[in-house]
Amino acid sequence: MKTIILSILLLVLSQGVFAGEGVDLQQANIDPEDRASILHGAKNFVTYCLGCHSLKHIRYQRIAQDLRIDEMKVLADVAPQGASMYDPMHSAMNAHDSNKWFGIQPPDLSLIARSRNPDWLYTYLKSFYADPKKPLGTNNLVFKDVGMPNVFWQVQGEQHAKLKLGDDGNETIDELELVEPGTLSEQEFDILVTDLVNFLAYVGEPVKQDRERIGKYVIFYLIMFLVIAYLLKKEYWKDVH
Repeated sequence: MKTIILSILLLVLSQGVFAGEGVDLQQANIDPEDRASILHGAKNFVTYCLGCHSLKHIRYQRIAQDLRIDEMKVLADVAPQGASMYDPMHSAMNAHDSNKWFGIQPPDLSLIARSRNPDWLYTYLKSFYADPKKPLGTNNLVFKDVGMPNVFWQVQGEQHAKLKLGDDGNETIDELELVEPGTLSEQEFDILVTDLVNFLAYVGEPVKQDRERIGKYVIFYLIMFLVIAYLLKKEYWKDVH
């Protein structure tokens, strides 16, 4: 009972942290069974994220197997030039350069969708806004003072923060306003981010679909075993009374 109560408390507290200091999270609406979305997300990750971040717990071969597509297609359409089918998704940036440019090595994102959650990740990727006070010229509504630049600025456009005066007399961000459109429409950009989050959720637990499918049979087996065990108990103990 103590373990259950502690788990519930941790879940509630973690949701409060993930909400990003009171920011309402947007729903990601990902579909773990949409293989086309996951494949597009893999392409988006290589295009926009692999330059700094790695996914060291997944290989290109595993992606091809799980998505049931030809390995050569993954190498041609997803993997960067020169990558092998058996390579993990390692970043091209070395530790020396990342420390020099950002002051820290960007984290591996293999488990980011599990350590946060898809809704937090989806909202975070859409919540960059221009902030001239920051070294990289951007900030984030969900992750304040983040050290990551907005890699989507060309496709999303430039967002500015609209401020409002709070009850305590301090200014807070009311909402983000798109002041300069990007190369993609708002709907197209939403699809790009959704596919990327869908891919990262898949990378965090590639066997999730199999686990859920097998879990149904396991639960059914346990229920049947419970019934049989109860009947056996009644049969063995009927002569004791």
